[in-house]
Amino acid sequence: MHLPDYKDARTRDKRGYKRVSFKFSDELRNKYRNKSYFIKTYGCQMNEHDSENIAALLEELGFTLADSYLDADLVLLNTCSIRENAHNKAFGMLGRLKHLKNEKKGLIIGVCGCMAQEVSVVDEILRDYKFVNFVLGTHNLYQLPNVIDAAIENNLQQVEVFSREGDLYEGLPVVRVNPFKAYVNIIYGCNKFCTYCIVPYTRGRERSRAKEDILKEVDDLICDGYKEVTLLGQNVNAYGKDLYNDYNLGDLLEEIAKKDIPRIRFMTSHPWDFTDKMIEVLGKYPNIMPSIHLPVQSGSNRILKLMGRRYTRESYLELFHKIKDTVPNVSISTDIIVGFPGETEEDFLETISLVHECQYDNAFTFVFSSRDGTPACKLKDNVSISEKEERLQRLNKVVNYYFLENNKKLEGATLKVLVEGISEKKNMYYGYSETNKLINFVSEKDLEMGEIVDVLITSAKTWSLDGKCK
Repeated sequence: MHLPDYKDARTRDKRGYKRVSFKFSDELRNKYRNKSYFIKTYGCQMNEHDSENIAALLEELGFTLADSYLDADLVLLNTCSIRENAHNKAFGMLGRLKHLKNEKKGLIIGVCGCMAQEVSVVDEILRDYKFVNFVLGTHNLYQLPNVIDAAIENNLQQVEVFSREGDLYEGLPVVRVNPFKAYVNIIYGCNKFCTYCIVPYTRGRERSRAKEDILKEVDDLICDGYKEVTLLGQNVNAYGKDLYNDYNLGDLLEEIAKKDIPRIRFMTSHPWDFTDKMIEVLGKYPNIMPSIHLPVQSGSNRILKLMGRRYTRESYLELFHKIKDTVPNVSISTDIIVGFPGETEEDFLETISLVHECQYDNAFTFVFSSRDGTPACKLKDNVSISEKEERLQRLNKVVNYYFLENNKKLEGATLKVLVEGISEKKNMYYGYSETNKLINFVSEKDLEMGEIVDVLITSAKTWSLDGKCK
């Protein structure tokens, strides 16, 4: 049994890590072919991609996918810890599973993902959720088959959570949910330690995959007919810093852009690591989508310093306008936190003024959520809940105004849309534009999923656009 430890998780040293080729145990292959599984995923795209690996490992064990957790022999929660809301949802689901397990004695329940790396979460599971069969950390994903087997065979609660990341495992199997859009991990972990963020503790230090492994994965996806790849990392802009002297995300993007792939995206970016080379490449290659997620978090220099963001309002705006000036028709989205401990009305108004200047195409806005183990949780929080919620409403009113105004500018334009499905409610096709706008549209001809088509935009809404296929 390995339990999480925040002090160990925070350690950053210069020790190396090896690339290890994953090999599935022949003894475990298809051992549980009469059982079914269900995965409930919370959080970011990295978690979604982890669930694709988890599903493949379970299917190697012989499990088949169940339509509902109510029908499954194994239910696994792939959790997120970045905000309290996701934390509460996961524990709420565990409550429902407890009742289900009373009815199905043989039900296996597991918890993995970022919450599994939290000391308080594991302590609570060990104390109050003894019906949970196993807890598996983010650094232990490759151990999943053995952990499940031990939990079933020994009927003991298994906790395997390495606080510090180990070697980098290549070749984990994957069952991709989408047949034409794929996630590709390029870097794991984060070294930034923003004072409010638990991710450096749950995902470990920055570890880049070798460029050869990434390029091979992209080549394989192209051969399989994929139209879009999204390069993933907790701090994707830091790619290569730990592995190469003169090769970074800009170089990797350029190599992939020269391949026969219609769409390339990447996320999530930290402004501190956004280089001029990246901006140059973004402006040069049309198959790198002009859609950038650039979290600002606050428009106040005082709050940015308390957050440990390592940039100023002025340097962020300089970067923002450099991207806008270089990348044709680029859309930029962001993350904003309101109600950070010590935030004054003046600090909040600085955030509002920054939003007025940037006029974002999209924004994910949140009330500050204290995470156990982070420096921010020790700060005196003198902003009342009512103040936080009132500020969030005011902020959302401003950002929503610009969402609609930016969408209105697209009325009458023709956009290239990757067809993703049919909306049963609207009886229309839907898909996303190059700038990641959701488009609902009609077509006089039948379309194939994964096809890229021209759509004339006929009307704009705050969160989406309507149109017709040309």
